[in-house]
Amino acid sequence: MKTRVTELFGITCPVLLSGMSWISIPEMVAAVSNAGGLGILATGPLSADETRRAVRKIRSLTDRSFGANATLLFPGARENARVLLEEEVPVINYSLGKGDWIAAAAHRYGGKVIATVVNGRHARRAEEQGSDALIVTGHEAAAHGGDVTSLVLVPRIVDLVAIPVIAAGGFADGRGLAAALALGADGIAMGTRFMSTRESPLHGSYKETSLEGDVTDTIYGTCFDGMGCRSLRTKAAIRAYRKGLFGLPNFFSAASNARDIARMLRLPSLKLFAGVVASGWRNSVMMAYLANAFKAIQLASERGDMRRGVLPAGQSMGLLHDVPTIPELLERMVSEAEAVQERVSGVFQM
Repeated sequence: MKTRVTELFGITCPVLLSGMSWISIPEMVAAVSNAGGLGILATGPLSADETRRAVRKIRSLTDRSFGANATLLFPGARENARVLLEEEVPVINYSLGKGDWIAAAAHRYGGKVIATVVNGRHARRAEEQGSDALIVTGHEAAAHGGDVTSLVLVPRIVDLVAIPVIAAGGFADGRGLAAALALGADGIAMGTRFMSTRESPLHGSYKETSLEGDVTDTIYGTCFDGMGCRSLRTKAAIRAYRKGLFGLPNFFSAASNARDIARMLRLPSLKLFAGVVASGWRNSVMMAYLANAFKAIQLASERGDMRRGVLPAGQSMGLLHDVPTIPELLERMVSEAEAVQERVSGVFQM
């Protein structure tokens, strides 16, 4: 397949691996890139040193193009982004922050930059700040999708910008890929579908549960990590999504979890705490939500803890019926997309 996305990133299949914490690890990234797509490393749970080692591990596993993400709102994200620039990662995907400095530095070594956005205002701003492409995330997506579904959001943003659009949220097979292209996108990004592949490090208990789930078996709300977030509906998720006392997070749990996060990211806990407090009350509340959510997601992804863990998952979960290898999945998707194209062409010829 040939689109602006395949040409921009030097890939053969216009499908990207979403950067999912504890899932999009070097082996997973390399597997997607080796199969013709673009793997994106998740740096959220990594320290700067771990990010550098992960990038070098990917390079030892593939000679294909790959990317890495930086969620700029998260602690340690800017340090990780600087590592990605120092290592001259081919594609950097940023979100939840201003990325003009990333684009300027990446372009100096020939790198490309993707901004993740959920509305037209952010899409235009990212284009102005130098992004080479956009991941446009609809309401169906796992974790932080927008308020508008992909069917409406994607063509709206395609009309607003000149750079390539990569559709995310609700895509899991070749039919979705064909639909995204028909909406004007030049590719898709997938998280939920890639989680249930043989190469995925997601714990087997959650892979099995994902295959059993339907399109209605997710939960969406703002009281899990402080933003609109979608996860697999489980008893643990229902508890985690409940509004706390006075609509506030559990600050006692957040303080404990924040210390764990500081240790994980090799950041001084007092410095992290002081920075959060200095950022104001509203941001402190969001950081407390994030600290609690971070722990729950780790418990689900790494340990398969069904009692306390919460797994971000999209509505496309209801389209999953097997656990293929990544090469099998991408080959099947291309074949399905081609079949859709042929069927639709036949309709218009009648």
